[in-house]
Amino acid sequence: MFLLALGSYASLNFERMQHLEVNPAMISVTGKGEVFAVPDIGQFSFSVQAEAEDAAVAQEQSGTAINEIIAYLRDQGVAKTDIKTTNYNLFPRYRFEERICVPGTFCGPGEQIPDGFEVSQSVEVKVRNTDDATSIITGVGERGATNISGLNFVVDDTDALVAEARAEAIKDAKEKAQKLAADLGVRLVKINSFYEEDSRYLPEPYQVRNMAFDEMSDSGFGGAELPMGEDQTPVRVTITYEIR
Repeated sequence: MFLLALGSYASLNFERMQHLEVNPAMISVTGKGEVFAVPDIGQFSFSVQAEAEDAAVAQEQSGTAINEIIAYLRDQGVAKTDIKTTNYNLFPRYRFEERICVPGTFCGPGEQIPDGFEVSQSVEVKVRNTDDATSIITGVGERGATNISGLNFVVDDTDALVAEARAEAIKDAKEKAQKLAADLGVRLVKINSFYEEDSRYLPEPYQVRNMAFDEMSDSGFGGAELPMGEDQTPVRVTITYEIR
């Protein structure tokens, strides 16, 4: 009777062990892919500011200057969809009038007096004909734009580059996994997990020549050459495989 009970206990434990989940063996590999492309657009931004005693007058002055610049950009072949307002502010201005103080007495701060209004509008521009970028910036400056940013050359459609770099990274990871499995004497069963690290880097901006726009136009100098180079789009993926 004791032997029969012991045998039943051992059989039950064996069946339980068969149903226990054992963590499968895994290997992880990292693949890298990168794509190079010549930038196809030039990007820059500018601001227009106007000051007046009346808010409506300040807005009109700013709007007139902006409209003139936008009309110029359209004449230069810049599409309407490539001209975008990124910021618009209208705020009051103040000045402080100093108090006339009696010597030897406490004199508080001056009185804050309304001093008109200021309007500031910022616009971002894409120039698809990159050869025209510097001359267009010059024209924008001649028409009253201020705070013109440095010119950046970038690739407009980065999604296609990322997809191409991702495909290269996956191919690289698969080849590494097959080689590692062969070296270990195991076989790849299935993919357990996938992780993508998007490590795109923006190119360093190429700054426009720091010269007054009237000097650039009057000197006969067509502007400094701005080499665009290439943009690098790297992608890194990590794939974890179950092996046996």
